[in-house]
Amino acid sequence: MEKIRQGSLYGEAAQRIRTMIKEGRLKPGTRVPEKQLCEQFGISRTPLREALKVLASEGFVELLPNRGARVVKLTRRMLKDTLDVMSALEGLSGELACQHVSSEEIDTIRRLHEQMIAHYESGDLTAYFEVNRRIHETLVSAARNEVLLEMYDNLNERVRRFRFSEQMSPELWKQVVGEHEQIIEALESRDSARMGRILRGHLKHKLDRVDVDDDPDADELAS
Repeated sequence: MEKIRQGSLYGEAAQRIRTMIKEGRLKPGTRVPEKQLCEQFGISRTPLREALKVLASEGFVELLPNRGARVVKLTRRMLKDTLDVMSALEGLSGELACQHVSSEEIDTIRRLHEQMIAHYESGDLTAYFEVNRRIHETLVSAARNEVLLEMYDNLNERVRRFRFSEQMSPELWKQVVGEHEQIIEALESRDSARMGRILRGHLKHKLDRVDVDDDPDADELAS
């Protein structure tokens, strides 16, 4: 692996470790191999530990007193807590978007919605979920609030680490599409109150599709 150049050592180290976690090269519940990473990155322990502090603030790792750090184990409870906060942020973003969204952005969201339906009907669920993600990110961006966007992006990174089943029942599919159509209607009519209500309840479908155990004792490592 290429050594990290001088500059923002801890920032680059944090990015590389973040990528390793998201790609599964560092598994949930396992210790972060500090010595090995220092050798791979060509840096000392000091910037690496600063990087781990950043990742701990983002929810990627947990700092252990006098024992280094470990990758946070994914649990259903963690996902629920994260989605609760994301729902509140999306509700707020929808309310703000109704005040600031442009006609071009509304057209973009409608086109993405049509693409999402086409991908689902063709059976390309990977593309379906990617377009669905873009719809929600476009909505948050339309809120014109940098703090909200930063918080949402941070939480979205956590959610992406979970494994979601791509199976959707006809009932769930019908409900999701209906809610998306309501979102577009509320956006076009600039109905902030309605938009907030729809988005605050929209993410609950994700919890039903998560593929992860919730054993609170399973994330304890041997001393």
